[in-house]
Amino acid sequence: MKQILQNLRTGATEVTNVPSPTASPGHVLVRTSKTLISVGTERMLVEFGKANLLNKAREQPERVQQVLNKIRTDGLLPTIETVFAKLNQPLPLGYCNVGAVLETGRGVSGFSVGSRVVSNGKHAEVVAVPKNLCALVPEGVTDDEAAFTVLGAVALQGIRLINPTLGEAFVVTGLGLVGLLTVQLLKASGCRVLGLDFDPLRLELARKFGAETVDLAAGEDPVEAGARFSKGRGVDGVLLTASTKSSKPVHQGAQMCRKRGRIVLVGVTGLELSRADFFDKELSFQVSCSYGPGRHDPDYEQKGQDYPFGFVRWTEQRNLEAVLDMMASGRMDVSPLISHRFDIDAATNAYELVGGDEPSLGIVLSYPDSAGSEAKNIRSPSVRLRPAVKSAGAASLGFIGSGNYASSVLIPAFKATGARLRTVVSATGVSAVHAGKRFGFEESATEAEVVFADPEVKAVIIATRHDSHADLVCRALEAGKHVFVEKPLALTAKDLERITSAHANAGGDLLVMVGFNRRFAPHIKKAKALLGTTGPSSLVMTVNAGAIPSDHWVHDIDVGGGRIIGEACHFIDLLRFLAGAPITGFGAVSMESTDTDTVSINLKFANGTIGAIQYYSNGHKSVAKERLEIYSGGRILHLDNFRKLSGHGWPGFNSMGLWRQDKGQKNLAAAFVDAIKTGSEPPIAFDELVEVSSATIAIAEMADR
Repeated sequence: MKQILQNLRTGATEVTNVPSPTASPGHVLVRTSKTLISVGTERMLVEFGKANLLNKAREQPERVQQVLNKIRTDGLLPTIETVFAKLNQPLPLGYCNVGAVLETGRGVSGFSVGSRVVSNGKHAEVVAVPKNLCALVPEGVTDDEAAFTVLGAVALQGIRLINPTLGEAFVVTGLGLVGLLTVQLLKASGCRVLGLDFDPLRLELARKFGAETVDLAAGEDPVEAGARFSKGRGVDGVLLTASTKSSKPVHQGAQMCRKRGRIVLVGVTGLELSRADFFDKELSFQVSCSYGPGRHDPDYEQKGQDYPFGFVRWTEQRNLEAVLDMMASGRMDVSPLISHRFDIDAATNAYELVGGDEPSLGIVLSYPDSAGSEAKNIRSPSVRLRPAVKSAGAASLGFIGSGNYASSVLIPAFKATGARLRTVVSATGVSAVHAGKRFGFEESATEAEVVFADPEVKAVIIATRHDSHADLVCRALEAGKHVFVEKPLALTAKDLERITSAHANAGGDLLVMVGFNRRFAPHIKKAKALLGTTGPSSLVMTVNAGAIPSDHWVHDIDVGGGRIIGEACHFIDLLRFLAGAPITGFGAVSMESTDTDTVSINLKFANGTIGAIQYYSNGHKSVAKERLEIYSGGRILHLDNFRKLSGHGWPGFNSMGLWRQDKGQKNLAAAFVDAIKTGSEPPIAFDELVEVSSATIAIAEMADR
């Protein structure tokens, strides 16, 4: 299927062929008929992409500080690679979609195959959208009109926040699409409206919708105009729907308001607020969040948990429905807002218009109503990227997951082994196509079954969210594939038992490997060799893990499992490797009210070695993330962030430094691929993987008490 993507580094847009998404649980699969380019938002993205690196940095100063911190801790070259990898990722554009339902996922009700729906789906021929971000299109509302629904909900949410009453006077600053929709909704609420803009065509449209206007390009003073409009009393409120870096609209809005007036920011403006502006009049100022309550709430959007109607009357879905009702009743007219139409194949011309000087307003993209073989291709879960290239003796790999870590670390590591990169899979297909083209995969896909059913694939690399690992490992083993799964192996003891059973049923001939890369790092190999016969050791691992927002998916016990299972497992495995003996005991204590992000873990091993892992989220990012200390036989080893190993009291060894950080990912990938090719013993024994995983799950439960 065709989809519009933008390169954030260059700003270029292209229509790309990507595999079709699937109707996952809680989602609606939609065949697109029309989408609307949100000129204001998408123009900003295009302009940001076209800016040089210096200007990009100026627009995101907080990112610059993150980059500087990473340079100090990880080095210059890894930081540069990370920054460019991020900028080279394609950005799917669009969020105003209309189409017909093709399929509904498990748990979806209220939508039937063939129903017309609006959603915040992308500019793509097929989109998969959470059910709470869809709404049925009433009879009498055309697809062209319905394409404006999401922007209408943005305008409506701003109006709900400003709480207009019949007869009040409001100013709308910025008469783009959202501004003109705001004008119509305010007029429908029985309010008087004054619209401000520089564009004469938009001012004319506002007047047709019943507003009085101020032509800022002609030098008209908006404050004086506001005073006249309000009969000298001050307006009741101002809705800022403009897109500008200037703080002037906020200042002017405050000057126009009456005492205790309201200002709501719907668009984007500078926010250098003057206390005097707000103090004297006791003005209220609020920023509107997109389409309404539920926006950016993963429980509402991704999990489909609706808010009780009696307590949250207007959610983002119910705002979509309200806008559609306004269109159906004729109280909102969006037809005059359409300035241009393009077919999806000519989308690059549409974005040239967006980024150019020619006036434009509502740009509608149309999608073909294909049938037969063409329709089948649109629904295809895979896309061929290049001809198959078989190489004698090369391990053929299928990747499930192509996110940041997979694309920046895992795939390059496996590519360096000379393995055959057969298929790469991602949920939406966009990152899979990008990774596939970048690294030379033969095809990309959106369904894991494409990999499992392919006899050419000998090993599956799993780099998805944690909750999917156990199921995908079992399915890969059942399909007769070797498995490499990025940590953790499983989130629960029950899932670990499933994997153990699947491995046994496979006859023990298939490799199972977990991405415990640190034991393969050059510094760790050297430390292991030095320890030799020194006897029991004391191992201290300090991890300056840093805080992760509480709403991040890793904190969701059902999805991420928490940070002990999700990341601290790395260090439990590392100490298990250095000890060279089974774990015989453990304990854990966490700091209260931190989601167990700050925890002390103690380990005891069969040979008398003891270990301590201090995993802290309450440190500072300017300090290196990882530090390992080894005390053994009157000697000490100190490893600083996998860049320098220092020895104290070791005959013939003082230090080992590298030009760049190396946490062992390449060595791990090479060991796994070599074991497949030669049929040798697994790089880490399966029983040891189960031991570490079982201990990690138990430690997480202990820390959470």
